[in-house]
Amino acid sequence: MIRRRLLVIPFGAAALLWLAFGTPRPSVPSFEAVRAATRPSDARLLDRNGEVLQELRTDESRRRLGWIRLAEISPALQAAVIASEDRRFYRHGGVDGKALGTVAVRRIMGGPRRGASTISMQVAALLRADLGHNGAPRGLGQKWRQMRLAWAIEARWSKAEILEAYLNLATFRGEVQGVAAAASVLFGKAPHGITEAEATVLAALLRSPNAGPAAVTRRAWALREAQGGRASREEIGAAVARAVEVASAGGPRVAFAPHAARRLLRPMVASSAPVPSVRSTLDSATQRFAAETLRRHLLAAQERHVQDGAVLVVENATGDVLVYVGGSGDLSGAPHVDGIRARRQAGSALKPFLYGLALEQRLLTPASLLEDTPLDLSVGGGLYRPHNYDEQFTGLVTVRTALAGSLNIPAVRTLELVGVETFAQQLRRLGFEGLTESGDYYGPSLALGSADVSLWELVNAYRTLADGGVWSPLRMTPDERQAPARRPLYSQATAFLVSNILADRESRSATFGLENPLATRFWSAVKTGTSKEMRDNWCVGYSRRYTVGVWVGNFSGEPMRDVSGVTGAAPIWLEIMAWLHRATPSPPPKPPASVIARTIAFPREVEPTRVEWFFEGTEPWTATQVLATGHPRIVAPARGTVIALDPDIPASRQRIVFEAQAAGAPLRWILDGADIGPAAEPLIWDPHPGRHILSLADGAERPPDTLTFEVRGVAATAEN
Repeated sequence: MIRRRLLVIPFGAAALLWLAFGTPRPSVPSFEAVRAATRPSDARLLDRNGEVLQELRTDESRRRLGWIRLAEISPALQAAVIASEDRRFYRHGGVDGKALGTVAVRRIMGGPRRGASTISMQVAALLRADLGHNGAPRGLGQKWRQMRLAWAIEARWSKAEILEAYLNLATFRGEVQGVAAAASVLFGKAPHGITEAEATVLAALLRSPNAGPAAVTRRAWALREAQGGRASREEIGAAVARAVEVASAGGPRVAFAPHAARRLLRPMVASSAPVPSVRSTLDSATQRFAAETLRRHLLAAQERHVQDGAVLVVENATGDVLVYVGGSGDLSGAPHVDGIRARRQAGSALKPFLYGLALEQRLLTPASLLEDTPLDLSVGGGLYRPHNYDEQFTGLVTVRTALAGSLNIPAVRTLELVGVETFAQQLRRLGFEGLTESGDYYGPSLALGSADVSLWELVNAYRTLADGGVWSPLRMTPDERQAPARRPLYSQATAFLVSNILADRESRSATFGLENPLATRFWSAVKTGTSKEMRDNWCVGYSRRYTVGVWVGNFSGEPMRDVSGVTGAAPIWLEIMAWLHRATPSPPPKPPASVIARTIAFPREVEPTRVEWFFEGTEPWTATQVLATGHPRIVAPARGTVIALDPDIPASRQRIVFEAQAAGAPLRWILDGADIGPAAEPLIWDPHPGRHILSLADGAERPPDTLTFEVRGVAATAEN
């Protein structure tokens, strides 16, 4: 029986020779074509210096990085793979006849089944899916086709190319394919840095990529003994432990800019072109610092119901985005939401652009006096009654104090001067694309940031002020075109005046105190904003070189507890801005030629005497600011008010208050043509249904102020 089996060997050898040389050779792709067709499974986002910031998986079936040339692969790994997989690699022509004969004899003699595949044959199986064993032994016909393709590969490729292809295409562990991914994923290094112990482990994994730690250790040690290596058992054991542990972890190995990666890589991945890596304008060190700072502050504020935040840092001169932290990662209930692009209410963060417009149109100067007093405005839904954050009123304040201290009522009065539609149009020119409605839709609340904006839009708008009033788009890749062209939206003088106010620590102190998270040790201009019910707070500011924006809140829209721009976003802003300027100065900007300084004093000590900046030609004629006596006007009721009487409420509790700003003049109330009393003090009036005309009379032919209001409903019964 054994003799009969032995007679099969020469006939088998003859059949193999005929298959190899007596039939047409199978087609083989060129080595260059195979290398070019091998695409990484991960697209990588690089920072401005080429450092990896984020990996984005594009092929979920495997983990494979870029192709590595043989010269860049550790010699120890090359030797270990050859010793493990094909000891006569350099001495055969694709099929190891000696090994094949040995295997055949063992099978005939009933010995253990063991393959005789060479590296060339394994490359053939990697190139042709129909030659793979898929977990089952190959049939005889499949084996012959594999051998023929191996001979054809040897005839066209060099040995170095075959070994290089094998190391780049073979599976090492689980889904990890190729030496680049194996070295990086399993050991956190480049292929040229693989040590002897790591090389023996990788070579041992090739035989059985899913083997357990004990089996891998045993095979690696046996390979080390066969090679006469010097790696200790401890070194091999440590390499096995790391390879097995890391391979099972999954997920991206580098994850410092997930939101930026999704924005930059996904559109490119969707195309057919290979996208191994994309270089961005981001700075790795600053990105990491900003992300860590945001996380640390959010952890400290968790008790106040704060989960989410975002940070954007840009370079003023170029518009390059240096930091793009779109969320708080695992602290967030919605980690995939991009907090830089999501739109939220801006709060007071829009005020600089409103005051800038008023200054630009010469409607106000930084020394102009505005009233911070109760204000009722008639709007479509009734009365709009703005309040300051602290529910207090200051009286007369300058534009400088109103903006630096973020007072609400002076801002609304400024909007009345500028016009809601004019302001809305300017915001659109600044890049706030969410303002799709007319100015009437937003009404006076637009002065207090009722419109939805994104951190991306807000930071670039502040950068416009930092760049002398000139707007240009931000960019996240070096080759991104600066289109459309730069456009001036404020004069350089206006940008200087607004920046000077936002940098004024003393004027800000009335609201925030002298020492607060907005005070830096270098020149900077900054503004905070808080939306209604503390749902969002912002801190955006700029130095001579950088603009930094921070948003803190909850993506769910739930309000925070006792968190404002100063306590939530501002400390993060301050820490990042200080880090950026640890070795970079930020001197105050020089005033433009069209701006002059004058010493100005205020009567009644409204504010202390100071040196103020003015557009040339708008400075006051005298050193003392003159208080206008004020035009007499009706304060209440608001113009166009509609009052509905309730018959179930006693008449004495539905009276209407008439109140005037008399400015010391002897004024009287005229209602529907009848004199009803002096206007020096508030007057209580019993309402009657109908449309009424209310005027102030000072004896002149034309009344100083007149308005109409309407009373609807049935007159209430008097109380018993």
